[in-house]
Amino acid sequence: MSLNNTDRRIRRTKQMIRDALTELMEDVGFDAITVRDLTEKADINRGTFYLHYKDKFDLLEQCEREVLDELAQVQGHVEGLQLENFYEHFNRGEPLPFIVKLFEYLKENGAFMRVILGPKGDPLFQVKLKEMLAEHLLKHMVKKARIEMAVPFDYFKAYVISAHLGVIQEWLFRGMKESPKEIAMTAFKLTFLGPRRAAGLISDEQNEKNSP
Repeated sequence: MSLNNTDRRIRRTKQMIRDALTELMEDVGFDAITVRDLTEKADINRGTFYLHYKDKFDLLEQCEREVLDELAQVQGHVEGLQLENFYEHFNRGEPLPFIVKLFEYLKENGAFMRVILGPKGDPLFQVKLKEMLAEHLLKHMVKKARIEMAVPFDYFKAYVISAHLGVIQEWLFRGMKESPKEIAMTAFKLTFLGPRRAAGLISDEQNEKNSP
């Protein structure tokens, strides 16, 4: 068997195990899952499972790490952008491509993301996801802006990242009814307009009048 065929077989097997983990977590929660449950659901033998993972905890950790690494690659596209690019896209009513790619990835992995970010998921994963978003997205955007902030950065970071995670979770839990581009534009508007303008509580004219 060629190396490529072997790699494809390994990827397929690991995807089957991950799908089994996702279904079982949604049904009974992670704590109740056994390796036997996983192998029966994935229709593999225990030896095959242990070729790839030490136990169910190692499986969960590897799945989460793969997701975070892949999301970090998507967020890496923000590094080549200038602040002007953000305004240009917003004024055209278009989300930035990397935000669309973020939601496209989330949709492609929607079943796992919905479970891992849900009530039967891993609370620590939410912490890791927030840290990844802050490191690869928020810090870079603030650095590009080069402005004096009106509030301490740590509180600003906590607010924005938690808000974005809330949008992601709501979208996933509602069945991803909007397209990745549509939900990306919603997140983009919330970032640029802020809650008051996004909710229609203050108009652009009022905002300009109240600006120093």
